[in-house]
Amino acid sequence: MDIPPTEASIRRALKRAADGKAIDADEATALLAAEGALLDDLLTIAGGVRDAGLREAGRPGVVTYSKKVFVPLTRLCRDRCHYCTFATVPHRLPAAFLERDEVLAIAREGAAQGCKEALFTLGDRPEDRWPAARKWLDERGYDSTLDYVRSCAIAVLEETGLLPHLNPGVLGWADLQRLKPVAPSMGMMLETTATRLWSEPGGPHFGSPDKEPAVRLRVLDDAGRVGVPFTTGILIGIGETRAERADAIFAMRRTAREYGHIQEVIIQNFRAKPDTAMRGMPDAELRELAATVAVARVIMGPRARLQAPPNLIAGEYDLLLRAGIDDWGGVSPVTPDHVNPESPWPQIELLRAMSAASGFTLRERLTIYPEYLRRGTEGWLDPRLAAHVAALADPDGLAREDAMPSGLPWQEPDEAYASGRTDLFATIDTEGRTGDRRGDFDSVYGDWAEVASHISAAPSPRGAGERIGSDVLAGLKLAAETPAALLLPEHEDKAVALFHAEGSALDELARIADDLRREVNGDDVTYVVNRNINFSNVCYVGCRFCAFAQRERDADAYRLSVEQVADRAEEAWRDGATEVCMQGGIDPKMPITAYADLVRAVKQRVPGMHVHAFSPMEIVTGAAKAGVPVRDWLIELRDAGLDTIPGTAAEILDDDVRWVLTKGKLPAATWVDVVTTAHQVGIRSSSTMMYGHVDHPRQWLGHFRVLAGVQDVTGGFTEFVALPFIHTNAPIYLAGIARPGPTPRENRAVHAMARILLHGRIDNIQCSWVKLGDEGTIAMLNGGCNDLGGTLMEETISRMAGSEHGSARTVTELKELAAAAGRPAVQRTTVYGRH
Repeated sequence: MDIPPTEASIRRALKRAADGKAIDADEATALLAAEGALLDDLLTIAGGVRDAGLREAGRPGVVTYSKKVFVPLTRLCRDRCHYCTFATVPHRLPAAFLERDEVLAIAREGAAQGCKEALFTLGDRPEDRWPAARKWLDERGYDSTLDYVRSCAIAVLEETGLLPHLNPGVLGWADLQRLKPVAPSMGMMLETTATRLWSEPGGPHFGSPDKEPAVRLRVLDDAGRVGVPFTTGILIGIGETRAERADAIFAMRRTAREYGHIQEVIIQNFRAKPDTAMRGMPDAELRELAATVAVARVIMGPRARLQAPPNLIAGEYDLLLRAGIDDWGGVSPVTPDHVNPESPWPQIELLRAMSAASGFTLRERLTIYPEYLRRGTEGWLDPRLAAHVAALADPDGLAREDAMPSGLPWQEPDEAYASGRTDLFATIDTEGRTGDRRGDFDSVYGDWAEVASHISAAPSPRGAGERIGSDVLAGLKLAAETPAALLLPEHEDKAVALFHAEGSALDELARIADDLRREVNGDDVTYVVNRNINFSNVCYVGCRFCAFAQRERDADAYRLSVEQVADRAEEAWRDGATEVCMQGGIDPKMPITAYADLVRAVKQRVPGMHVHAFSPMEIVTGAAKAGVPVRDWLIELRDAGLDTIPGTAAEILDDDVRWVLTKGKLPAATWVDVVTTAHQVGIRSSSTMMYGHVDHPRQWLGHFRVLAGVQDVTGGFTEFVALPFIHTNAPIYLAGIARPGPTPRENRAVHAMARILLHGRIDNIQCSWVKLGDEGTIAMLNGGCNDLGGTLMEETISRMAGSEHGSARTVTELKELAAAAGRPAVQRTTVYGRH
């Protein structure tokens, strides 16, 4: 229930806003109730914030709109929103979906009239509720509505040149990856963060699974992780309180700051419609709309792009411009607003005149805002869309108003490889990196303060010192008798206590682990003669721990050609290597075909070479760009000659850690899906864990449980590799958030616990000499490890991060390491056969 704020509280909030000070949720709630002269003051403040932002953007006094067609791909939906007339039932429609030819007819009519946007609006996953939708898709060979959306978007690009803006509802990380190559922008209204409006009977979103606020907030975050220029907004007047309205605005600001991807925020007023459950609700007042726009402007700041739909404001153009909007949204000269059919779009010339009357110049924009178009090569725009956007864009990034769209091929760019600092693998040891950070350090990783706010403090082992000590003793006993039982939930406290073991308890833990190693592997220390080939370090995913990734224009950036990769593989073969390990950045200009081409090139040049290549992140990204399931993509790579994959990109398989550590890397469940699928199609993998940054032992234990679960299903892991975090040049450390890697005590505990926890599941435990150095490696060999990894021949990733232990070891040096631990060294194959 709304409690009216006092006039004094509104004035205090206005004073803070006028002074340029940040307002909090209570002050925002108070301002939402402003009326009369107080509302005028609020609008003046908000308008000033907007004007400052437009000056900074280089377009003072410009308000924008997008000339579009509205493509209602399907009006079927699995949700039941109580105010919606767009969604309907199958028997009221001639067909479950528009046919592809119908979509193209709408787009062609728009192109003929100079429209540049095709707004795809549709219900959420209707095939989950309506058999008619499932049947329609099946008859045409589509697995899902999203498959059909992707197909239609490509058709619109190729046949008409209009730019798709996709609004398909709730999307997961993998869905966004798959749709990003076919649309310069996407969107989904947050609507509200008031969970009660979804969970309580009678609420406007009750019975609508996709309207749970937590689900929709996750979509906003996932869009940021994938790097999609995204539109969102709130719907006011559906039963939320002013405090709940303010909370939704702050939620949008949080994700915008963390990922930098919110290109536009819509503030839309509820309008009651006949034949809906909420037909008796009063419309949101325009005063409320203006106050909400103004508060959103103050909270979101000058760089935000703020929109109010012009067909829902009863002609009050000046009021909304005073409130701080700088965009009128999409306006169509061709199609109606299918969501609000009772409210026709204003004529563009009327909109131009009304804007001019308030002192603004109306300019047409594209679906992707200029700020993102200018940074398109930094990962905001898929290269396959670049030509389509460039054909319609002015030099300032807005639309070229006289441009008439025409179809262009949707295809890979010309190969852009063999460029940059291609000798980095060698000169990293002699000349080092050019700088300690990439050129876009201050923007690519998101707002560091928002990132830091997500880090949870490490929970202490339970109880006081005596309790901890007893857990350690009990844990050691269990480790000696039934090692893998420590993974069971009932023994969690014992396992966590062992990760904290020190002194004589740590020595005993290492002894138990080494006894298990001897029982399983004997005394041989194994190694593989291999070469790392990192074929590109260009990457815009923005992993906050990664010092390897570079922007295309950074001094240390490089790409290798397929021929150069094959040359390096042949060199390695001549030097006795049996394996090449190939991984690279998520390079937006890497053609879809390049992954298989790299494998084929190595196999053609050196048929006997084992190809160990492509992290789960590379695999899922390649499959998404190709528009095929991960299984199909893996089979294609396998048939090209891929033998095994590295189980990297795991970091910590806990999304609470991953979203702090990696920003845009695949979620834990997706990592599990990729490696499980690889194992199922006959491609084995290693498994890894990178630790010692923003994580804690309970999360390490959870990670081992995930690996054990996968191994129980597939048996496909060949080894486990513990990877200590190298902090020196890691962005998340330079930002003051991560700790400086694990301690020597933690290294011993993690390697020993890996042997114990994975006993009976994964026989080979590897230590990384490049990260641990000689002394650390010897200690791990005496604490449960049986494998040294490879000679590497080149190692760029850890060295770019600041590792000081070199990038190559000879066979002699590896044998000396093993001898220092009192053990013989034996060469192996990638899958642990003896060479």
